[in-house]
Amino acid sequence: MTTESTTEPRREPDRRARPHGKVRRRLGALLAITAALVLTGGAYAFFLPNAPTATAQQDAGLVAKGQELYNAACITCHGSNLQGVDERGPSLVGVGDAAVYFQVSSGRMPLARQEAQAVRKQPLPQFDPDTAEGRANLDALGAFVQANGGGPEAPMQTGAALRGDDPARGGQLFRLNCASCHNFTGVGGALSSGKFAPSLTPPTEEQIYTAMLTGPQNMPKFGDRQLTPDEKKDIIAYVKSVTEGNNPGGYNAGGLGPTTEGVIAFVVGLASIIGFAMWLGAKN
Repeated sequence: MTTESTTEPRREPDRRARPHGKVRRRLGALLAITAALVLTGGAYAFFLPNAPTATAQQDAGLVAKGQELYNAACITCHGSNLQGVDERGPSLVGVGDAAVYFQVSSGRMPLARQEAQAVRKQPLPQFDPDTAEGRANLDALGAFVQANGGGPEAPMQTGAALRGDDPARGGQLFRLNCASCHNFTGVGGALSSGKFAPSLTPPTEEQIYTAMLTGPQNMPKFGDRQLTPDEKKDIIAYVKSVTEGNNPGGYNAGGLGPTTEGVIAFVVGLASIIGFAMWLGAKN
């Protein structure tokens, strides 16, 4: 007796290509590439600065004017390529226009003579920041140094716009980063090797800001990673609040610190008691 197999024969898979499947995949890939290109182009157009048309020409003219000023006032000490001159002046490569503004507007440069520290004095008339011509010349000189040496850039804002909205936070940051040299109220103090931390009363907001950026003399540099621009502005707000005659009352004893009056009263009182005791002893 024979048994018939009930197993159905295995069907071979249909290996014929499906044209609509390939077309769909290709269209999907094309759409993905197109979307990526559109997103990339949009992001580039969004973050790309304005086209440097007239600005580039204006900057070129500003740099050329700055070079003339540099050749007339700075080249003797700092060299024709900002490389510096031995025993005359350091290299200006990497100092940026922030250092140019601070040093020149405060009269520290050009140096009157070689000494332990450059002191503040009246700036040259052509670089006086209080005049329109002086400000324009400072911008031109800074543009030349910035274009050829790079470095920190001076802030775009000026004056009261550089004062932050939180002087209390500025006071905390000042006590943490600055008071050890400049004293609690910014009156300055002596350092080693004939150097000193200057008083913060004369400097303008721009000069304080550019000093924090560039770290003149023994002062450390406070870039935007160490102190954000807003934190710098809060420090400036605090400094101006304590250097513009804002005394809460009483004799400020030169503004040497928050406990100065108490220390003076203690010393004077103790000396008076000791003197009176000695007088009584001598009389007896």
